[in-house]
Amino acid sequence: MKTLICKYFKDNSSLITSVLLVLISSFVSAQDKPNIVYILVDNVGYGNFGTYGGTVDTPNIDKLAKSGIQFNNYNVEAQCTPTRSAIMTGRHPVRSGTTSVPLPGTGLGGMSPWEYTLPELLSDVGYATALFGKWHLGDQEGRLPNNQGFDEWWGIKNSWDEAGYTTWPLFKESGMETPMIWEGKKGQKSKAVMPLNLKIRPIVDRDYIIPKTVNYIKNNAKKKTPFFVYVGYSEAHPPIIINEDFSGKSTKRGGKWADMIAEMDFHVGEIIDAVKDTGIENNTIFIFCSDNANGGFVPQDGPGSNGPFRGDFANVPFEGSMRVPAIISWPGKVPAGIVTQEIFAAVDWLPTIAGMIGEQKHIPTDRPIDGIDASAMMLGKSNITGRDNYMFFGTDGGLLSVKWKVYKTIFRYTEGPVSAEKSYIKPSFPMIYDLSSDPHEDNNLMTSDLTVGWIFAPNVKIIGAYEHSLKEFPNIKVGQDFKGY
Repeated sequence: MKTLICKYFKDNSSLITSVLLVLISSFVSAQDKPNIVYILVDNVGYGNFGTYGGTVDTPNIDKLAKSGIQFNNYNVEAQCTPTRSAIMTGRHPVRSGTTSVPLPGTGLGGMSPWEYTLPELLSDVGYATALFGKWHLGDQEGRLPNNQGFDEWWGIKNSWDEAGYTTWPLFKESGMETPMIWEGKKGQKSKAVMPLNLKIRPIVDRDYIIPKTVNYIKNNAKKKTPFFVYVGYSEAHPPIIINEDFSGKSTKRGGKWADMIAEMDFHVGEIIDAVKDTGIENNTIFIFCSDNANGGFVPQDGPGSNGPFRGDFANVPFEGSMRVPAIISWPGKVPAGIVTQEIFAAVDWLPTIAGMIGEQKHIPTDRPIDGIDASAMMLGKSNITGRDNYMFFGTDGGLLSVKWKVYKTIFRYTEGPVSAEKSYIKPSFPMIYDLSSDPHEDNNLMTSDLTVGWIFAPNVKIIGAYEHSLKEFPNIKVGQDFKGY
């Protein structure tokens, strides 16, 4: 036997050496990858943090912005589900059947298991992956985080408003199951761990999401394993209930919204400190952004600020509804102190992160990827993202607007203080705004200067390219068990 083994190694020495080199190379490559901490806050508009002109002290978020790039023209989708789908897939939600929040009782929703997600890409190149907090991209087995690339998760399938469901006396007669908080691991079924109710709502970030994130960072730092942790922070999604540590504790703040922003900043600081304490700060990419604007619902909660822009969460597609904070930092790699008006969008994170870690080859080529790879800008090799336009779709899957350079063309919109109760309005002529001089979108150039008709030409080109792609790659329907093109 010994003789046979020796002969095998001698005869196959080149092959064995090649295999060992590949294995060693993969191991070293994985060790060299930067960690990624992605904090996604919920329904927090443009003007709430100090660095974006907010009036509540947010020292941790402000410092994070100064250490990297602050995007002042970062664009999201119409609701929570479509934005989170765009982040996960790099695709317009209309392509994935995820254009709106799945309502209870409407059947299968969320992303098809066929979609290739950011955590799947990172898992494929050696990352440990985890989600703590909100998912909102499918609530059935096969469409949960541990089915879509995450090694582990703890949080909610849908959204935080479910915390108040059981307070209604007729809830039991609806036939719905009691809302729960869940956890799961890759390859296993997820299981319910505790009820989601108004008792857990004010402490879910402080007592669960943040400590779990901090522990995950520390444990993986010890293992020297590159990791991706996606923090689905709970605020500022209704119902907003401030925990006792921050409620009314400062004479510099007034009201629950201000207290909520201060608490958010404190918890961001805890995550930053965890990274610093473990000595991995220089090898960790920090991403902090919001999924949607605020306002349009429960006005008694604030409703916060969407900065100098017209619109809110429900008043689309004005800039206040689609332009939110976004910050990226990586000491020594991402240039510090950059504030930019370059257009960037939720769909761009997947290809950009892939580019930053040198894994562009894993970006799918068998489907349209609408995101652009802006890694050159992130790594200080360019002053531009490479994106000069952004298409904004409604919850019905129809196009609402196209932003091209500094011009915005609106084809459909909602309007008014109760815009959530109104259907989309289609004007007789599309409305055109110059965002460089009219960020509040007050002066429709189509009514003040008809010489702007030329702006339709680039719009037609952008829309035409999208429509042409649909011939080869039709959009996936909501809940469709899609298997591929």
